[in-house]
Amino acid sequence: MPNCEQILRKASALHIDECEAVYVKKKITTVRITDSEIAEIKRNYEQGLGVRLIHEKKILSAFSTDVETDLVDKALQTQSFLQSKSFWKSLPRTLQFSKVEKTYDKKLEETTGKEAIEIAGMMINSASHEKIKRISGSLNIVSENFKIANTNGLNFADKATYISGTINTDSDHGNTPVSGIGAMSCRTKDSFSPNQIGTEAKEMCIGSINPQNCESDTYSIIFEPYAIGEMLAFVFASNFNLKVYSEKRSCFAEKLGKKVAVEQFSLIDDPHHPDGIGSKPFDDEGIPTKTRDLIKDGVFSGTYSDSFYAFKEGVESTGNASRMGTPMGRTADPIPIPAPHNLKIIEGRMNRDEMIGDTRKGLLVGRLWYTYLVNPERGDFSCTARSGIRIIENGKIVNAGRAVRIVHSLPTLLQNVSGIGNDSRNVLQWSALPCVAPSVKVDGIRVTPI
Repeated sequence: MPNCEQILRKASALHIDECEAVYVKKKITTVRITDSEIAEIKRNYEQGLGVRLIHEKKILSAFSTDVETDLVDKALQTQSFLQSKSFWKSLPRTLQFSKVEKTYDKKLEETTGKEAIEIAGMMINSASHEKIKRISGSLNIVSENFKIANTNGLNFADKATYISGTINTDSDHGNTPVSGIGAMSCRTKDSFSPNQIGTEAKEMCIGSINPQNCESDTYSIIFEPYAIGEMLAFVFASNFNLKVYSEKRSCFAEKLGKKVAVEQFSLIDDPHHPDGIGSKPFDDEGIPTKTRDLIKDGVFSGTYSDSFYAFKEGVESTGNASRMGTPMGRTADPIPIPAPHNLKIIEGRMNRDEMIGDTRKGLLVGRLWYTYLVNPERGDFSCTARSGIRIIENGKIVNAGRAVRIVHSLPTLLQNVSGIGNDSRNVLQWSALPCVAPSVKVDGIRVTPI
């Protein structure tokens, strides 16, 4: 473990109460697509070393990309500026953890630049169509070695691989410009389908040509996985953070153990989902991960936390310490933050056609933009559907729809879920939390044309 044991030995020699060292080495291959062709391929090799010291209840930290840097001395320089955290208990000790399937693929790690270009080329070719003017997007392949050790005897290592691809398509046929998107993310090469990405982007774009205005009215909306995944990352997730909940900034404040959604709705954090972007056997502090109920059968059932905020509230960590990196994977940030691993809606039994067939007046939404909380304490949020909109009347798709704005409330949305699909897939928005989402149908949503 590069430099980690040396750091721990020095911290012990200085009689520092506790020390944690984190090392990450990554290889990142990126293929960038613009104007319907490959514009750039680059491969970066990155490494980082982070140190967290706890001495006299003060938490000191330092980070460097130079693994030979004396980070213990660097961290100690900040000691006089920091206040003691009286609630702090201890860094974790070695515990047993379960193996997680499909989180490392040697074939993906050994993918050459030429092979990456070929994969990106398949994404472009499958998205091509005479009515599509422009194709853009990216392919990212990441392999990493993550290592963590502390003076309590913990010493873990983990190898991981990741791949994600996105294609955006644009068309100026018809009465207004339209677009489409296709995206996929996973951990193994065999699970990744470049042709599916391009085909989905093409079909969304072509199907959006000549959209009709959507009336300002109340609809049943079927949010497809890519759309509901954005809501999970930017609207749902923070409400289950123990820090946010304890500060009464969650829209579910003081509702632990109470009904917050329809009975058919369950939400979990699943760190063991095979091929999940956030799947891992232990969190980024070395605590074994486990599946955790957040909403179970409509009842608010739990929160997530790392050690710091758990100790602050007098409870134990849920194993949700995160050192999240971009475009995927982990960093050696010395101070982790609490985050879900894979925020996952438990899928239902309905297929897409059944959900459409059960809808009298509705919209099918494939993509959301600009999704954010307007009033976090109330759960009010805003988002825009600009592409991939289909108008549904009496159980049938009758036309493409123009852009609409949705301003709604998360507690209200959860009480009006009327269908959950069986089409779960990984969803990873740029710089966002990994999610696993099926299509979700929600009644009584007011939309405003843009």
